[in-house]
Amino acid sequence: MSAETSNGRVILILGGVRSGKSRYAQQLAAAGERVAFIATAEGRDEEMTQRIARHREERPSTWTTIEAPVEISEALLRLNGRFDTILIDCLTLWASNLMEREQQDAKRVAPHIDRLVRALQKVSCTVILVSNEVGSGIVPDNEMGRFYRDVLGNINQRVAAVADEVLLLVAGCPLVVKRAAETVTA
Repeated sequence: MSAETSNGRVILILGGVRSGKSRYAQQLAAAGERVAFIATAEGRDEEMTQRIARHREERPSTWTTIEAPVEISEALLRLNGRFDTILIDCLTLWASNLMEREQQDAKRVAPHIDRLVRALQKVSCTVILVSNEVGSGIVPDNEMGRFYRDVLGNINQRVAAVADEVLLLVAGCPLVVKRAAETVTA
């Protein structure tokens, strides 16, 4: 990490659909006194609008919610220092938003990922990120599906590389994939 890095802690929570990753992330975030929630979902249809409303109701009313379908690194840097914990849910939808915004052009998507990684290295609070693990699935039968899988896999790898902890949720149970190295003093 760079010299600009403060004492922030980055936790990446991965899992399949309905694995319990968002619930677990919210439980971790609840340990903070001042919590911000960065939401990447957009209510583009009635079902998603209802889902978003239900999720809002499930979060504590004391949390600040910021909607940032694409500009999560900018939101993260704006919120840094004002909150103990920032929860970003989720990178999965962020990837699809980026693909749409950047017209499925990998060269245009890459700078967004770079900005997120740099922002994570600068934060002074705990940041919890939620994402789906798509690497265990089948190879999609179409170009867009393969591009999405590759973009999200790249995002997950890049975030995991700078994360202090990576957890994989399976049936609501967290499995430690990566834990922060403890400092050994002589």
